[in-house]
Amino acid sequence: MTGLVIFGDGTMARLARHYFSSDSPYRVAGFCVDAAYRQGDTFEGLPLVDAANVERDFPSSSHHMFVAIGYSRMNALRAEKYAEAKARGYTLASYVSSRATVLTAEPPGDNVFILEHVAIQPFVRIGSNVILWSGATVAHDASIGDHTFVAAQAAILGGCTIGRSCFIGANATLRDGIAVADRTLVGAGAVVMEDTREGGVYLPPRATLMSKGSQEIDV
Repeated sequence: MTGLVIFGDGTMARLARHYFSSDSPYRVAGFCVDAAYRQGDTFEGLPLVDAANVERDFPSSSHHMFVAIGYSRMNALRAEKYAEAKARGYTLASYVSSRATVLTAEPPGDNVFILEHVAIQPFVRIGSNVILWSGATVAHDASIGDHTFVAAQAAILGGCTIGRSCFIGANATLRDGIAVADRTLVGAGAVVMEDTREGGVYLPPRATLMSKGSQEIDV
């Protein structure tokens, strides 16, 4: 089994360790973080080392790396650490759940994280450093650019093109054939029906309190 070092020591890293350990050919050997953020010598019972010295403890000749960072700063932090890992010569590992339905023949990029019950239809293209959370749907002929995060139960319909470094919130729906520009943020539950603007933020109306306790509402 190929050794795997995970960049990160938060919730995302803990989840990545679980998924890679239980459902992949990798053996998770340890974790690394930047020295300023390292708070101990172990994480989840495995060694936690300074990222600056990661090659000493987990050489790239025998270990791959996975960058386990979420959508902080619109995925910019994950993109930075992804680039640093590649510059150090690491092969970036991807995880595709055995419980996901993947029907496209197009291989995804590296450092991809595709969780259970994700549905990917034929002719879909997925870039590098992309996260698809549980239950997301990517319909036929859609494409997802590098460094994008798609949250749980989001629906990306046929022929939709998503740019780089986007965030698609939980239960959001993107209409078929639209173009989602780079760095677009689509909030949870939003329905996007037309092309977006680069760096745009698209939010749905928020739920409001209509009753208190057991009071009934006339509708």
